[in-house]
Parts: sequence; C-alpha cells; structure tokens
Amino acid sequence: MGWIIMTDMLLEARRVFDKEISAIEKTKDHMGEVFISFLETIMLCDGKVILTGMGKAGHIARKMAATFSSLGTPSFYIHPAESLHGDLGMVTNKDVVIAISHSGESVEVVQMIPVIRRIGARLLSITGNAQSTLARHSDMAEVLPQMEEACHLGLAPTSTTTAALVYGDALAVTVSRMKDFRSEDFGLYHPAGALGRKLITTVSDIMVSGADKPQVGADVFLKEAIIELSRKKTGIVAVMQGSRIEGIITEGNLRRALEQEMDVYSMKVNEIMTRDPICISEGKLAVDAMKLLHEKNISSLIVLDSQGNYIGVVTLQMVIDSL
Repeated sequence: MGWIIMTDMLLEARRVFDKEISAIEKTKDHMGEVFISFLETIMLCDGKVILTGMGKAGHIARKMAATFSSLGTPSFYIHPAESLHGDLGMVTNKDVVIAISHSGESVEVVQMIPVIRRIGARLLSITGNAQSTLARHSDMAEVLPQMEEACHLGLAPTSTTTAALVYGDALAVTVSRMKDFRSEDFGLYHPAGALGRKLITTVSDIMVSGADKPQVGADVFLKEAIIELSRKKTGIVAVMQGSRIEGIITEGNLRRALEQEMDVYSMKVNEIMTRDPICISEGKLAVDAMKLLHEKNISSLIVLDSQGNYIGVVTLQMVIDSL
C-alpha cells in the first residue's frame, strides 16, 4: 500500500512539473514585439526599474528586482499596499514601473496607477488579462497566454507565477547582455560570495609586500638568500641590483645546486639565480595568478607595479586561501 501511495505522490509531483513546463513553453512561444518594446524602454530608462505586485506576484516581483540589480540594472521592489501610504514617493518621472498581476485587477496595484501616471513614470505590466484595468492603463502590457495552474484545485498561482518569473529572468538577462555587463561587474556587486571574491580579488590584495617581501643583493653569498628563504617562507627570493630585479633564488635552485654537490655556502647568489623570472602585474586577478602558476608549474610569482618595479610576491597557497 505504501508503495502505491508513494507512486501516486510522484505522479502528482511530475504532473506539476509538466504543467509548469508547458506554461513556460507557451510563454516562450508567445514572446515577440511587446518583449522587444519592454527591452527598449528599460534600456532607455534614466532612472530605476521598479517592480511591484501583490501576494504571490509580489514574490516574483521581488525576485525580478533582485535579478535586475544583480545584473547591472538598478532596481527595487515596492509593496503595493505600502506604496499607497507614502512609498510611491520613491518613484520619479525617470523610472520604469513593472507591475505584475495575472488578473490585472489586484486592488492595491490598480490604486497605484493614477499616482504613477501623475508622477510621470512609465508603466509596464505583465498580466493574463488583456481587458483588465492594469492592462488598459499601462503604457505597454505583456498579456501572457492562457495556461492551467499546476495546483490540483486550479486556484493557487503556480504556472502563472512561474511563467512571469522566467519572463522576468529573460528581461533582466537580455538587458544585461545589451549593456555589455561583464563578469568583473558581476563580481563587484557580489563581493561577499565565493564567485564575487574570484572576480574582484587582485594580486595586490593578497601578496606579501613592503618589509615582508623577500629580497637580497646581487653580490651577497647564497647563505644569505637561504636565510631569507627560511625567514620569509615564500619559496622565492628576489635578487636585486639597486632597485632593479636581476633574478630570483628559489627552493628549486638550491635543490639543484645540492644535487650537483656545489658548495652553496661559498657561492654568490648571482652564480645560480634564475634570470628573467616569471612575473605578474599587481592589478591582475588572483584567478589569473592561479592560471599562470599552474601553466608554468611553479609555486611563487614576483609581483611588479605598473612601472615594472618589484613590489611583492604571491604564492599558490595565498591564491588558494583567497578563493
């Protein structure tokens, strides 16, 4: 009996998927001139894109506003009921308001219309009723095709809210692409997330610098470089001639010298240093440093400023820790 009930539950759940997938497909096939007009209006907007909706549609509007903002279009959600008690003061004549109501007759949303008109903002709507008050009084209305709610009662907003959500995603993503919004811009707006850190963390953010950067003079004995390697623990020491970098001493240099039974304590650093070391600019992203370290199969990089001066060291472990 339990298995029969479980099977019925899965069938019901899959039916919900089928209904909502069908709603999305219908909406996709329906998109055309109105969608293009929405895009043009948003692209020409000098203010913000303001989303509103009541109930379940309000939840979709909140998500749409968040997606627009995330992808480079300044946007926020305004609650219809709160808007009627002062929040409409946030709307200006430079803004575009997108109202979502499947019936197009949500009382609070309808009551916003004359004020939005008086302010002078553009009013776009996403609805399922072409004859509704909202559709008739909008500058543009996207009337979604007829669809069945996935709710077994055919009452709770399910298919209609999913269709509106995907329509909103299509708007936000397409506008973002038209604005040439890049991954670096996305990272700027998401500094707290792992992806954001990858996209905004630069070499200068994580390198060792100042008194902590390892270096010795070009004419010193190798033992001084060994001491510097041990003290700074970066796996690399810059060999300097004045302010100019001549080369580097790495743990690999020392290992090869010992394997060849060289007297490392009587040698000068310039006898075994690596000339023309691999370097990276301080402004490069940490992910670029990671790529270069892997490509060259090394564990440390010399960091240079915009004038080519030695200013620090970044290691593989520093990059890993930052990401």
